[in-house]
Amino acid sequence: MNAQDFMSMLFKHWSKFLIMFISVTGVIAYGLFTARPMYLAKSSFLVKPWKDDAARPGMDTNSNSMNLMLSQDELVNTEIQVISGRELAEKVVQSLKIKKIYPDLMKPKSKVANHLDAAVEQFGKHLKVVGIRKSNVVEVTFQHNDPKIAASALNLLVEIFKEKHLALHSDPQSSFIGTQLASFESKLKESEKKLETFQQATRVFSLEEQRSLLLRQRSDLDTAYKMSQNSVSELKNKIVAVKSQLVNLAKSNSRYTPTERDKIVIEAKTKLLDLKLKEQELKRKYNEENPLVVEAKREVDLVSQFLIDQEEGILGKVKTGNPVYQNVEIELFKSEGELNSQSARAEALKNQVRQLDKEIAELDSNEAKLQNLKRQIAINEKNYRTYADKQEEARMSEAMNRLKLSNISIIQPAEVPAKPLNSNRAIKMVVGVIMGLFSGVSCVYLAEMLGQTFSDPESVEKYLEVPVLLTVPYKEV
Repeated sequence: MNAQDFMSMLFKHWSKFLIMFISVTGVIAYGLFTARPMYLAKSSFLVKPWKDDAARPGMDTNSNSMNLMLSQDELVNTEIQVISGRELAEKVVQSLKIKKIYPDLMKPKSKVANHLDAAVEQFGKHLKVVGIRKSNVVEVTFQHNDPKIAASALNLLVEIFKEKHLALHSDPQSSFIGTQLASFESKLKESEKKLETFQQATRVFSLEEQRSLLLRQRSDLDTAYKMSQNSVSELKNKIVAVKSQLVNLAKSNSRYTPTERDKIVIEAKTKLLDLKLKEQELKRKYNEENPLVVEAKREVDLVSQFLIDQEEGILGKVKTGNPVYQNVEIELFKSEGELNSQSARAEALKNQVRQLDKEIAELDSNEAKLQNLKRQIAINEKNYRTYADKQEEARMSEAMNRLKLSNISIIQPAEVPAKPLNSNRAIKMVVGVIMGLFSGVSCVYLAEMLGQTFSDPESVEKYLEVPVLLTVPYKEV
């Protein structure tokens, strides 16, 4: 659509354009000049972290900045929900009186059934609470046609909000906390008494030191036991060797010195030789059955048997005149005595090692019980400390409530606004004229698009797809 077509369409529907323009502009002008002026009161306050928020994960100083920012937003949003609630608005309306803050609702012509609900609803519509981004500051604004009422209502709302904030953060269960504190104190003392009784019964005081001492003692005893076993083994081998040496010495006669019994043997051997010579001489003279030969033979047998008996007696007894044999025998006696001593010592060391193993096993068994008792003490102590801190916080909170102290700090109280919000009427009127022109043009365009007639030959050619040969001017008769 070109400018000529647009002007043609405008002149064709000039009446509709004029009606729409005048209507929209007139309505806006009427609203501007008849509406009451609205005054905006502003106030802002700072929300500092409350002591109860210190233990929240987001308020941990070691947390990252994202958690801290989220915690600040949660803190501010919580306070925004409190100050925007119906309860505070209702208290403000009741304090200022409905007749004063919204007199139109109290007029006889008003069809409002519940004046308080209507006033609270209207108060909420004119109230705006916004949290300043990336800060703990909250800005509160309130609109009213009376600047003094706007400022006083907003200041009253902030004061009521501070009281509500204190009531919400106060601890009404101080007696419960005191009861719990006494209970955990009793449990803590009981667990400490159990630990003391257990330590006295088992004599387990310093677990690590006792275990180290027992292990060191066991290591020393085990070393001594193994050394004693080696000594026993060496002594047994030594005794076997000494006994073998004694047997060899007993069989050897070269190391013995002559004794009285040796002289008898020598004399018996001489006598035996003489008898054998005599027997030989008799046999040459006489036969075997001769009484002299038989008697000589009997004497030889008797002396031979006597000699055999004497020699066996000499081999079965210690020769007192052999010093080597005596020294070896003394060494055997010493070795056997030392063996008995080392065997007894090894058995005693073995029993001591077994006893230490038993004590170490008992210590390991008591370790779990000891750790459980210590863990119970730690839990009870932690609970006791927690409730002690909570009791102190409750005491401080009660003191703060009595002094009306809170973590809400007023940055800027509401002041009486000097100018209304709709003071610049000229600009608004220009905006109204523009809206009227736009509405008129829109109305003309819709009328043209919805019309069933043709306003120019080009429209006919475009619709019928045939050329126009002749046009007849319209003329009223």
